[in-house]
Amino acid sequence: MATCVARVLLRTSHRSCAFLTVSAQNNSTNQRHLATKKLLTVGKLESPKQQGKYVTGQLFLHRIFGYRGILLFPWLARLYDRDVASNKQGSPATTAESGEHIHTDNKEVKGKTHVYYQVLIDSRDCPFITEAVTFLGNQDNNRSLYAIPGLDYVAHEDILPYSTTEKNPIQHELFDKFLERNPGQDTPFVPKDTLKAWQEKNHPWLELSDVHRETTENVRVTVIPFYMGARVSQDSSVYWWRYCIRLENLGEETVQLRERHWRIFSLSGTLETVRGRGVVGQEPILSKEQPAFQYSSHVSLQAPSGHMWGTFRIEKTNGQTFDCRIPPFTLESKQEDHTSPHGFFG
Repeated sequence: MATCVARVLLRTSHRSCAFLTVSAQNNSTNQRHLATKKLLTVGKLESPKQQGKYVTGQLFLHRIFGYRGILLFPWLARLYDRDVASNKQGSPATTAESGEHIHTDNKEVKGKTHVYYQVLIDSRDCPFITEAVTFLGNQDNNRSLYAIPGLDYVAHEDILPYSTTEKNPIQHELFDKFLERNPGQDTPFVPKDTLKAWQEKNHPWLELSDVHRETTENVRVTVIPFYMGARVSQDSSVYWWRYCIRLENLGEETVQLRERHWRIFSLSGTLETVRGRGVVGQEPILSKEQPAFQYSSHVSLQAPSGHMWGTFRIEKTNGQTFDCRIPPFTLESKQEDHTSPHGFFG
């Protein structure tokens, strides 16, 4: 699933108001275009939490992509940060160790608990940043993928909380189904029973458990895999995963992703190599103005588990290239509930 990239500028005034300036980039042609910028006042910025979690109903701006959103519920994931393993500075939001380890390339990577949030994205910002959660159809012979648009997973440190006096600050088709107003309270919106039921019903497909991160020459790659389910028949079984990848340029020099090189190992004993131009049909440019790109894709195996790893070929402005490592990650299946996640929305 392709993700549109946007440049969103967050500005504050002496009154601590949050402003949103959006300019779109046409990635389908890999060309930079001038776009109309629109300045919006969305509310009053609040101090980000250094300790503890945000609660359901918290309004926020995304620190990297700048879209407006609202928190649904938190996830506690295991973050495997290979930069920390290389004695680089880790994330300030990382907390107690989980005791999990990954051994790759002679480097021990220790998993630590990290807070992420399931969020709704304001549909007005979806032309600039599109994310969705995808599910398999509930029929054994149905290979369709169903998507719930406007859902994302956001790390604690990427939340910029704000408050507003708007009656309907977020536009999303699930907003009124999941949340209701809580007038006169610190949190203006609280969860409905439908949100709790949806979370419980779809927990296996929504759960974020592992996050993998590594930086090569100032380009950081973050990978989050999700198990989607299996197609089981008398003749074969096919297991499906979705994986979300974010690339961030942490340096000053503009770079461009040119090629991908994947290695996919299945527990059945097969090792597949995949090479190609760009990702999801694009060759994104990562600049100081537009430093990040995020996309989702899918992979299937004929075994209940496997591993993926690889590299992105990155080109600098002087024409030199380097291989940016994609951190190795595990594909693990789960005990399945054959009810349809998509069916919840009836």
